[in-house]
This record gives sequence, C-alpha cells and structure tokens, in this order.
Amino acid sequence: MRYLVAVLALLAATAGPLRAGTVHDVLDWSEIDGWSQDDLDEAMRVFLETCGDLRDPDWRAVCRVGKTGAAEGLDGDTYFRAFFRPVLIEDGAEMLFTGYYEPELRGSRVQTPFYRYPLYRLPPEAAEGSFASRAEIEELGLLDGRGLEIAWLSDPVDVYFLQVQGSGRIRLTDGTALRVGYAGKNGHSYRSVGKELIRRGDMEPHKVSASAIRQWVRERGDEGRRALHHNPSYVFFREVNEVPWSRGPLGAMNRSLTAMRSVAIDPDIVKLGAPVWIEKDGAEPMRRLMVAQDTGAAIKGAQRADIFFGTGESAGRKAGTIRDGGRMVVLLPIQRAYSLATGL
Repeated sequence: MRYLVAVLALLAATAGPLRAGTVHDVLDWSEIDGWSQDDLDEAMRVFLETCGDLRDPDWRAVCRVGKTGAAEGLDGDTYFRAFFRPVLIEDGAEMLFTGYYEPELRGSRVQTPFYRYPLYRLPPEAAEGSFASRAEIEELGLLDGRGLEIAWLSDPVDVYFLQVQGSGRIRLTDGTALRVGYAGKNGHSYRSVGKELIRRGDMEPHKVSASAIRQWVRERGDEGRRALHHNPSYVFFREVNEVPWSRGPLGAMNRSLTAMRSVAIDPDIVKLGAPVWIEKDGAEPMRRLMVAQDTGAAIKGAQRADIFFGTGESAGRKAGTIRDGGRMVVLLPIQRAYSLATGL
C-alpha cells in the first residue's frame, strides 16, 4: 500500500489531448485474457530498462516507484495492478499484428563482383527533407561515388528487407562483423509491396508473407527488383558499434530491444515506453505483456503492432508468418488512464 500512496502523491500530470477518432476504455483486470500465465516479473524488468527515458511526471513517478519496489522485492503482478490501468484504445480499424526481426547477413566492406549492392549512410540533403525515390536512387545511381557506402551485400532483396526491418548484423568477408541501424529515410511514405502484388494478381492474399515476397522477387530477376520500386521509401543506415553483440538492436528509444518483449507501435497513439498487453490470435495465439519500445513506417493506428522476434534466420522465419488479429491493451498510469477515458 505504501507504494500506491507514494505514486499517487507524485501523479501531477494530466493526459494530453485525445487523438481525433480514437476511443479510450478503461478495462477491469479480469477482462485481460491470460494475465496470470505470463512472466510478469520479466516484463517488469524490460519496462524498467527504458522507463527512465520517459519525461512526463506521471510516467516518471511510476518508473521511480517501480525501480525502488523491484529492489525491495516487489513482483510484476503487484506492480502493474497497483499503479496502472488497462486501456483499450480503438480507432475503428481491426487489430493487425505482424512480426519483425534483426537480420544477420553476409557482406563486404568493399564492392566486389559478388557483393555489389550497397547500404548507404544518410546523405546530407536527405536529412533536410524529401529526397529521391527508391527507383531513382537505384536506377539512376544518384549516390554512386560519394563514399556513402557502409557495406555491400550480394542480394538486392536482402537490402530491401534490411531496410524494412530497420537494423541488422553483417558478417564481413575479412572475418569481422558490424551492426547497422536506422539513420533516416528519403521522405517518401511507405507503400506495401505485398498489397501491390495482390492488387496485380501476382499473389493470393492468404499466401503473402515476407518469405513469399522474397521468393517471388528473386525468381523474376530484374522484373522482381522493379516490383520493389512500388515502395518509394528508402532507408539509410549508420554503424551501431556501441551495442554489445549479445544485446538486441536499438529501437526508436535508442535502447536495445528484447525478443518477444519489445513491440513497435504508432507513437501518435501509444506512448513510447508504455507496457502493452498483447492478445494475438491465429495459428499460434500469444498472450503476454510487452513494452512499446519501437516504431515503424507501416505501423499506423490504435490497433496495430509489430512484434520483435529476435535476431537471425529462425527469428525471421517466425516473424514472417505473423499476420493475425486480436487485441492490444495499453497499460497507463492510473490518473492518465481515467483522464483519457473521460476526455478531461
């Protein structure tokens, strides 16, 4: 009880304005399916790793009390139930869960006949605003000869999907390795290649997945590569050498992601750093508490989330099959939860 008294005394901030078209409903804990079956202590540890970066007074309060309580043996179930309320945020769109991962690829620091598709650093003019489209960059060679290449890969499809994932590990021909992370983009909106292939009749909706798109593009050579130009968005990278190889890639909070505990959300609706309860349906249902530690160009809407599955080929296979419905519930500090629900 003293934890509750302490945090309520610190909750001075009210929630910001509601986003147009969204509805916030505070749920009872009994409405959370599978809550008691999850490892809530692990979820609490992941939340506490990044909650110190949250600047709002109510979030800082629950973070501070959580860290103090954890040091004194406070368990995850008691912590979240005492200081948060589950809030269902809806905007009229159905829930869609997808998955993403950190690829591990082979590459070279120098261009060779085999490794000839570059990963580029962010050019200064792209950082200032809208830049050339994917087709223009790749077909016209606008960045050739400028020394912006970080590394070279053997497959343009690998370059494309590395950009979609936003980060990756590359094992180099000289025996060393490097990690790349998101540095910026060209200012064009993301467009789904999968949806375009469905529209054109090249792929059936129930067969669309990352692996299916990879195979389709590779089998068609130049025609396949041109199909990727439907997505004009182009991602630039930076080397990320400060993150230990044993940790996950950096997410939007510039902190390492945790496999099966980190999720990408729409930050215009869900607070980056907030705990979110996942009720994913489909062939492999998932009920677990995650933390909103990342974002993505295609992740837009109140009921939209991208689950981080980890690093490497196995994680990629699992992530590429996820396209499921269900429900996502955001855990908010008590005062913020009720303020949003009442529109205060």
